[in-house]
Amino acid sequence: MKFLFTIFFSLLVSISFQAQNIRVFSELTKEPIFGVAIYNVDKSQSVVTNFRGEADLSKFSDTETIYFKHLSHVLKKITKLQLSNLNRVYLTSNTQGLEEIVISASKFEQSKRDIPQKIISVNRASIQFSNPQTSADLLENSGKVFIQKSQLGGGSPMIRGFATNRLLITVDGVRMNNAIFRGGNLQNVIAVDPFSVQNTEVTLGSGAVIYGSDAIGGVMSFYTQKPELSHSDSLLFKSNIITRYSSASDEKTGHFDFNLGYKKWAFVTNGSYTSFGDLKMGKNGPDDYLRPEFVLTNDTGDVIVENNDPRVQKFSGYDQLNMMQKVRYEPYKNLSFDLGLYYTRTSDIPRYDRLIRYRNNTLRSAEWNYGPQQWFMSNLQITKLSSNSNLHDKIQATLAYQNFQESRMDRDFQSSIRNIREEAVDAYSFNLDLEKTLSPKTQFFYGLEYVYNKVMSHGKEENISIGVSSPSVSRYPNGASWQSAAVYSSIKYKPNSKFVFQSGIRFNHVVSKADFRENNVFLNLPFSSSKNKAGALTGTAGIRWSPNRTMQWKLNASSAFRAPNIDDIGKVFDSEPGSVVVPNETLRPEYAYGGELGLKLDFDRRVILDMSTYYTYLDNALVRRDYNLNGETEILYDGELSNVQAIQNASKAWIYGFEVGLKAIITNQLHLTSQYSIIGGTEEAGDIEVPIRHVAPNFGNTHLIWVSKGLKLDVFANYNNELSFDELAPSEVGKDYIYALDRNGNPYSPSWHTLNFRTQYQISNSTTITASLENITDQRYKTYSSGIAAAGRNFIVSLKYSL
Repeated sequence: MKFLFTIFFSLLVSISFQAQNIRVFSELTKEPIFGVAIYNVDKSQSVVTNFRGEADLSKFSDTETIYFKHLSHVLKKITKLQLSNLNRVYLTSNTQGLEEIVISASKFEQSKRDIPQKIISVNRASIQFSNPQTSADLLENSGKVFIQKSQLGGGSPMIRGFATNRLLITVDGVRMNNAIFRGGNLQNVIAVDPFSVQNTEVTLGSGAVIYGSDAIGGVMSFYTQKPELSHSDSLLFKSNIITRYSSASDEKTGHFDFNLGYKKWAFVTNGSYTSFGDLKMGKNGPDDYLRPEFVLTNDTGDVIVENNDPRVQKFSGYDQLNMMQKVRYEPYKNLSFDLGLYYTRTSDIPRYDRLIRYRNNTLRSAEWNYGPQQWFMSNLQITKLSSNSNLHDKIQATLAYQNFQESRMDRDFQSSIRNIREEAVDAYSFNLDLEKTLSPKTQFFYGLEYVYNKVMSHGKEENISIGVSSPSVSRYPNGASWQSAAVYSSIKYKPNSKFVFQSGIRFNHVVSKADFRENNVFLNLPFSSSKNKAGALTGTAGIRWSPNRTMQWKLNASSAFRAPNIDDIGKVFDSEPGSVVVPNETLRPEYAYGGELGLKLDFDRRVILDMSTYYTYLDNALVRRDYNLNGETEILYDGELSNVQAIQNASKAWIYGFEVGLKAIITNQLHLTSQYSIIGGTEEAGDIEVPIRHVAPNFGNTHLIWVSKGLKLDVFANYNNELSFDELAPSEVGKDYIYALDRNGNPYSPSWHTLNFRTQYQISNSTTITASLENITDQRYKTYSSGIAAAGRNFIVSLKYSL
C-alpha cells in the first residue's frame, strides 16, 4: 500500500510540475524562443524564458491572465487555468520585424527599411522548411534567383541577367570568388552546406562599393550558424540530428550539429554527408531530354549500352561531405573573437551535359568528370561594437585563408587517352570595416580590403592502355597571381523616419601576373608573360522615401566593375565542341551602370505589394569571341582541330527587367505569396544585337501557406516561360544537345510548370518531420541552359531531432 501511495504521489508531483513549467515556441519556425517576457496584468510577477524557451510559472496564481511578449512576435495573453493542460505555447511571428535587419549592405547590422537597394532575406526557419538539397536550391527557393545546372552536382545562379563571375558569393563576410571563377556556368555555391546556414541575404543589383570586383549583378551572402554563449556559469548545450531521403535521386543525407556554450566561450560543430544516385526525370515532356543509351567501360573497352529506363540520367550521382567548426570568445559584452573552419569535399562529379553529346551519331565521351572538388576556409573575425574613439563606434577586422582544389578528367569514346587538368588556388584576404555615428541623423561606414590569390595549374595526358602519362597544356598559367587592394566608404543620412539618403564610393586597384612559358611548349603564344593592371572608381547613391504608412519608394543608382582575372587572361579550354579558348593579355575591366526604382504598398500589413524595375548598361563587356593565334584561326587541341577563341572587351550590353511580389494575409493562419520576374537584354555582336546568354526566361512562383501551432502546410506552383530559338544567345544555339527541338528542328527552351506540396509537423518538443511531394504532375523539363533535366515526381522526407 505504501508503495502504491509513493507512486501516486510521484505522479501527482510530476503533473503539477509540468503544469507549472512551459516551453514557448514560434508558430512559424517551431523553434524555442529565448527572451520571452511573461508577466501578469500589473507586472508584479514576471519571468523570462531561457535558451530552451522554458519558464517556471509557479509564481502566478491560477486565475491570473498571463502575457507573453517578444519583440519579433505578436503579444499573446492567456489565463494560467487555460495553460493547465498545456506544456507548450506558440507565438505568432511578426514577419515584418523578422526581416528588418540585414548585414550585407555595410558589414554591420542595418534596418532593411533604410536601404535603397533591394535585398532578399531568407531566415533559418524558411531554409529548414524548404529543406534544400544544396545551397543552389536554397537560392532558387527564394524565388528571385534563377538556377542553371550542368549536372546534378551543380547550381549556377543567375540574377537580373548576370551570372558566374559577375555575381559575388560571400560566406560569413568573406568573398568566395577567386582568380579562376569563370564566365561559363559556375557551380561553386554548392560548397556551402545549407544545413549550416543561419540566414542568407541576396542583394539584387550591384554591390561593388562594399564588395568590389565581380559584384556587378548581385551579391549572395551566406551567414552560418553562430556559437551561442550561455551568459551564465551553467553549460548551454544544443544539438540537432537530421536525416533526409528523396526518391528522384535516391538521396540519403545525414547531418548533426551541436553547440556548447559557456559564459565567455562557445563552440559549434557541424557535419553533413549526402549521397546522390542517378537522377530520374519526369514522364510528361519532350523526348529530346531522354537518355536512351550510355557508354559503359568493361574489360574489353568502351561499349554503348541501351538504357533500360531512359528517364534515369545515368552517371549523374555523386557524394558530398561538409564540416564546420566555429569558436567564439567574448571576454566583454561588446568585444568578440570568432574563428571559423570550413571544409567541403565531393566525390567525382560526372558532368552530365558533356556525357550526352554526340559526334557522327555516336556518343562522344566515354568519361567526363569533375574530379573531387575541395574547399577549405579559415576565418578569424574580431568585432568591437562600442568604442570611445573619435574614428569609430564599431570596428570589425576579418582575416581569412581559403584553398580551392578542382580537376577535370575526360576521355573520348574508345580512346586510350585521358586528359587530366588539375587546379588549386590559395586565397588570402583582409578586411577592416568601421562605423561611426556622426550625429543622431548621420552614420558613416568605411573600410579597406586586400585580397591575394595564387594559382597552381597542371595538365597531363594519361594513356590508360599502357599506364603512361605525359605533360600537356594546363588550363591556367601555373604560378599566376591576382591581387586587389581597395578603400571604400558610405554615408547614411536619416533626417526623419520618412526619408533616408545613402551613398558610397570605392576605389579598387587590381594587378594580375601570369607566366606562359610552360604552356608555350604546346601553344607557341606570341608572349611569354603578362602583367595586367586595372584601377576602378565606383559609386552608389539612393533614397528611401515613405510619405505615409502605406507607401514606400526606393530609388538607387550605381556603377560597378569587374577586373579581368586569371580565367579571363590566361585560360586554355574547349569552350564548346570544335572551339578552344586561348589567353589574351590585353584585357581591360568591364563597367556596369545601372538604376532601380521600387515601390512598396503596405495595406495595414494584410496585403503587401512590392514592385521594382531596373536597367543596367554594361560597357567593355568581357565576352568570348573568335580570335587568331599567330595568324592561325584553328589549332589542334586534345587531338581535335578547333576554332580559336579568346575572352575580349568586344561588346556592350543592355539589361532591363521588372519584378513584382504579393503577400496577402487571408487569415491569421492562411497566407498567400506570389512573385514574378520579367528579364530582357541584348548585347553587341559585330554590327547586330543578339540575346544575352544569362538572361533567364520570365519566371515566378505562388505559395498558399497555412500555419497552426505545430503544423505548417504549403501548396505551391513554380512556373517558367519559353525561350524560343530566336531568343537564345548564339552560344546557346551551338549547344543543341541540351535543348528540346522545335517544329523546325531548332533548339529552344520550352515553358514549364510544377505543382508541389510541402508540410512540416512538430511531433514533440524535440522531433520535427518535414515532407514534400514535388512535381506532382511528373513534368519532364529543364531549367534554361541546363544540361541535366530536373527531377520528376519527387518525394522528400526529413526527420529532425533536437536536444
